[in-house]
Amino acid sequence: MKVLLIKDVKSLGSAGEIKEVKDGYGQNFLIGKGLAKLATPTVVEEWKEEQARMAQELADEIARLEAEKITLEATAIKIEKESAPVGIKGSIGNADISKAILEQLNIELDKKNINLKKAIKSTGIHNVDAKLGHGIHATLKVEIVGV
Repeated sequence: MKVLLIKDVKSLGSAGEIKEVKDGYGQNFLIGKGLAKLATPTVVEEWKEEQARMAQELADEIARLEAEKITLEATAIKIEKESAPVGIKGSIGNADISKAILEQLNIELDKKNINLKKAIKSTGIHNVDAKLGHGIHATLKVEIVGV
């Protein structure tokens, strides 16, 4: 019997491959556990369409992230903080930067994806690295202004 593997099977092959297996192994184990489907022409065609759709979604996601990277790197994020005799009162952290990006550029960026070695405690322009996803990084310019 021919089966289309849906998930990787250690001793048999990887997802997307069509394999010839014994009837009992195919019906009782592979199909029974949801690791494979019977390789009919309809099932194979649906699998190919699904893979093409997923590849297109990934390409769209990467294009969107690249556009966000260009926007983030071209614009300085301005954050106002109360002045102190030296620097600012308090500090600016990941959450503050994430909130400012959402307010100013309308781009949602999780605070966990902003790499800040230590909190910002002085005015001026600071470069901050941000992970956008799929291996795409942006260098943000964060301008701290004392008021």
